[in-house]
Amino acid sequence: MRVDVTEIEERSFAALTAHGAGKRQGRSVAKAVARAEALGNVICGLYYLESYCVQLTSGRVKGTVDPVVSRPRPGAVLSDARLGFAQYAFEVALTSAVKAARENGVATLAVAHAHTCTSLGYFTEQIAGEGLIGIGFTNASPVVAPPGGNKAVIGTNPIAMSVPGNGAPAMHFDFSTSAVALGKITMAKAAGESIPLGWAVDAEGQPTTDPEAALKGALVSAGGYKGWGFGLMAELLAAGMTGSVNSLDVGGLKLPDGPPHGLGQFYFLLDPGTYHADFADRFGSLAEAVAVQEGTRIPGASRHVMQDVDVPDALWEQVIRLSA
Repeated sequence: MRVDVTEIEERSFAALTAHGAGKRQGRSVAKAVARAEALGNVICGLYYLESYCVQLTSGRVKGTVDPVVSRPRPGAVLSDARLGFAQYAFEVALTSAVKAARENGVATLAVAHAHTCTSLGYFTEQIAGEGLIGIGFTNASPVVAPPGGNKAVIGTNPIAMSVPGNGAPAMHFDFSTSAVALGKITMAKAAGESIPLGWAVDAEGQPTTDPEAALKGALVSAGGYKGWGFGLMAELLAAGMTGSVNSLDVGGLKLPDGPPHGLGQFYFLLDPGTYHADFADRFGSLAEAVAVQEGTRIPGASRHVMQDVDVPDALWEQVIRLSA
């Protein structure tokens, strides 16, 4: 069925607050859910709402805590989520981080001890909305093995970047450093479908097309050693720089109970006019060189933002139950 994004936000807000989220915290997460659906990012949208609600009830996420925001250095902002939602911890710290970036030309924002942020690009997009370049990193529960290995060590560990444009990011990408997001494996299993070779290995470290065997084994990095290096970079920034947990110390993100996630996110905020005034011209000439080649595009350029979206009937029925 077709559902308006505004109704998705309101139903998500009702579900979150019904299961223990505070109003400010619930609104922050509901906005992120609705934005994901509006952009067709179903894995980070309503698909995740039940997990939020279950973990609010079990205590894996603290739904009413207020983050503690500090500025340990002139160009550094820290938002301690205190085991609450990453969306709210970012929201309350963004103004301070933007101010620091404008004062110093560049700033970093560390979100520490947070629940999974789901869509990392949701946050870098907000940085770009302030006229700054946003680059973000986060980690997750261990599902990716080293090249040649069979035991998971790091998470899918996404990297996102958004470049400011006129009313919307001029460039925007958000991708896991694994060959695929874990959600695509679980969705393939639920649908009874196979997965392509190159996504995962089984428990013996052998490539597999069976999603169930993949879930008992591990994902692999995108591009082999190259993706592995980017995944480690994200791990060290998200965990090491923020004082949050390594991927190895996090249980499955959707497990109903257990210790809170305690994950970190790390963001760079860069003023594109810090060193010279020609950034937009440089980007424009690059974009033109891409545009003249048929079938090519700058990542994220001209993204279609939907106002009403297709939602599977069973999923929407679940949302109604959660929000009742």
